[in-house]
Amino acid sequence: MIHFVGAGPGAADLLTVRATRLLATADVVLYPGTYLDPEVLAHVSDGAELVDTQHLSLDEITEHLVAAERDGRQTVRLGTGDMSVYSALHEQTQRLDAAGVEWDVTPGVPAYAAAAAAVGRELTVPLVAQSVVLTRTRARSTPMPDGEELKNFAATGATLVLHLAITRTRELMAELEPTHGPDCPVVVVSRASQPEEQVLRGTVGTIADAVEQAGLRQAAVILVGRALDATGGESYLYDAQRERRARAS
Repeated sequence: MIHFVGAGPGAADLLTVRATRLLATADVVLYPGTYLDPEVLAHVSDGAELVDTQHLSLDEITEHLVAAERDGRQTVRLGTGDMSVYSALHEQTQRLDAAGVEWDVTPGVPAYAAAAAAVGRELTVPLVAQSVVLTRTRARSTPMPDGEELKNFAATGATLVLHLAITRTRELMAELEPTHGPDCPVVVVSRASQPEEQVLRGTVGTIADAVEQAGLRQAAVILVGRALDATGGESYLYDAQRERRARAS
């Protein structure tokens, strides 16, 4: 059995209890060395084999997984954040299915949640924004599907979470300015929850300068939207005037 495990945003104490148990009993652990705080690997037993995947192709990673399974070794494949977003889970599990290898998934704390926590903001504020769009941009990566252009998401007014986009910050802010305005708040969090965490606050009109000055090139999440500095806006769910049914005793 191959266990795909969301390692969370990077902090060693933001893994789930299930994740730490799997790491402690694993014989082989494949991990993304580029994005992971090394302290996460402190949960791994001393005798386990560690494989850093940052320089491996998908086929090479699959070879390690299949070989470990055939040797009867319990294996954990760590992914950053949560495995449901930008984790290549789809590609890896298709290859394992073809090889007849069983697998399962353990969720993790997503990077955007850690980024929001770092600045103490809710991404959904009543009467301001009630939707969150998780998306990315294309640089040296797979083309975006038709219809998933940033301008289409921007038009909804939802809070935007931009992954894998930090090197194109200036271009993206120029694209967002017509819908959001230059004063719309933006937060950039690099390596959220890790010792090297950096938080940059600005607006659509100013954040690119801050990113370039800080020299950020990877492992950063960009949050854009009016919810980031909203005042007022309270949920009807907790309104004192809302009729509430008495609980059955």
